[in-house]
Amino acid sequence: MTTFYQLTATSLDGQRIPMADYAGKLVLVVNTASHCGFTPQYAGLETLYKKYAARGLVVLGFPCNQFGKQEPGEADEIAQTCHINYGVSFPMFEKVEVNGAATHPVFRYLKDELPGMLGGRIKWNFTKFLIGRDGKPLKRFAPFTTPEKMETIILAALEI
Repeated sequence: MTTFYQLTATSLDGQRIPMADYAGKLVLVVNTASHCGFTPQYAGLETLYKKYAARGLVVLGFPCNQFGKQEPGEADEIAQTCHINYGVSFPMFEKVEVNGAATHPVFRYLKDELPGMLGGRIKWNFTKFLIGRDGKPLKRFAPFTTPEKMETIILAALEI
């Protein structure tokens, strides 16, 4: 059986990153988009990251263009939107697919572990998955669940 820590992903700057690099951390994986009604959540995600990084939280952003073509840009444009417009300092990865035959292995694993209400499909941008320090997926959050509404759950998970 695959575990989260056996997976890898490519960062926005082209580096292969093993998810094992995040072992022992509380990980929040988010499929993102730069031109979406939920895009302002970048600011809330960054706030959570800055507030709790020293306690072990890491946010991982995975741009996706599958929903309304709301992430059409290449890596440099995505980076510019994230860094300049929202001050994102958490790790960002290359654009991925989260549904269908070409689903990225990170999202295939997370959807298998936490299928949600659509039978394993991701409904829209900014679906979030919280992964415990042991690499076990804990909770899935809908796109409309803001980072601010997740804070008490994240805080509780950090204290485990």
